[in-house]
Amino acid sequence: MLFDFDKLPPAQRYKLLVSTVVPRPIAWVVSMDAAGRLNAAPFSFFNAFGEDPPIVIIGIGGRKPGDAKDTGNNIRTTREFVVNLVSYDNARQMVETAIEFDHGVDELAEAGLTTVPSTKIRTPRIAESPVAMECERMTTIELGTNRALIMGRVLAMHIRDDCVLDAERNYVDTPKLDLIGRMHGGGWYARLSDRFEVPRIPVQEWKRKTPLE
Repeated sequence: MLFDFDKLPPAQRYKLLVSTVVPRPIAWVVSMDAAGRLNAAPFSFFNAFGEDPPIVIIGIGGRKPGDAKDTGNNIRTTREFVVNLVSYDNARQMVETAIEFDHGVDELAEAGLTTVPSTKIRTPRIAESPVAMECERMTTIELGTNRALIMGRVLAMHIRDDCVLDAERNYVDTPKLDLIGRMHGGGWYARLSDRFEVPRIPVQEWKRKTPLE
């Protein structure tokens, strides 16, 4: 079945993308406005895109054209934010912070979450999250009136102590983080506990197994 995106309205393109590009990691973003008020919201148009410099990118939409979300406005103003990752135990509170509260409502308080100070920026991180990345905004790419890509440089990362296997060698117990990913529809998620390993194949090993023509 062919779906010609030139002939589809944005809402239908969105439906196809989020139904097929799965699971998507979730950026549980804490931001702060100029007055010091905090905001928390999850975004699944998100991923890491490099290590030198260490870059994450978040796609942020608005509630409607011309109505940017608090997260985007806050990051444009303060140029900083924290990306917290979501574990299975955090799922319910993450969804609660996605409720479209009125402007100025503290989503962290509504969800019963606590914060801890960051080390390099003013914006705090979520204490209950197993991983948090302190970020500064590098650039924002505006995509029309209703969406933007925010590129952030990771300044520091916090990982829960019991999920670090060897701090000197930067070995993380990834399964123990018990992270979840966004799936399709209005409320489907995936728990990343069903995994399998397919080792990479060195080219010399491949040549030994494949007859040359």
